[in-house]
Amino acid sequence: MNLFDRLVLLATGLVAVYLIWRFYTRYSKQKGLHDIYYMLGFAVLFVSGVLLIFFGWDLLASPYVLTVASLIPLGISLGIMNQYYKVYKKPYAWFALAGILAIAVTSIGGMSLKKLAVPVFHGVAGLIIFLGPIFASLKGKSAKEFWWVGVGGALIGLGGIALAFLTSGSQLLFFSQEFVLTILAPLLLLMSLAFAWGFVKDIRAK
Repeated sequence: MNLFDRLVLLATGLVAVYLIWRFYTRYSKQKGLHDIYYMLGFAVLFVSGVLLIFFGWDLLASPYVLTVASLIPLGISLGIMNQYYKVYKKPYAWFALAGILAIAVTSIGGMSLKKLAVPVFHGVAGLIIFLGPIFASLKGKSAKEFWWVGVGGALIGLGGIALAFLTSGSQLLFFSQEFVLTILAPLLLLMSLAFAWGFVKDIRAK
């Protein structure tokens, strides 16, 4: 990992801290469970970024890091479901719990099923983060700019699935290890900025 990647990861961490503060401020007033989930996702993003700055990309090979990093899409997708799609929040919560347990067991246990568990969970969570805000904004349930969270969801889904294939020993399309590690830090920053714009606009609207 070079100095540019470390600086970009530092900027990503600062954006994550800012969002945690905004969610906590709203939670202190409204006590919404969705803000707890959002804070979980971005707290893990911040910690993951700090660890990567100090230990480099090799840390991604750890099954423990893969499991913990899965809490990022888990927290954000659960937050969206609890905030805007409450009728589906319980079924999705059970799916998310099963998904995180499957990732933990197959990754730490070195099972071949990891090649299925990780992409499926990241794919579904990524779709929720991508489509959920877009539909909420189109239907007037959220701020118009909330669709920017969907842009962040597309980026996190793409990066997460590519990483999942790499950690399982496979390659997704042209996403070689060298290419993924080259774009990963900027991708995380762009993702966090898209999240920040969409979430903050939505917070201010309410």
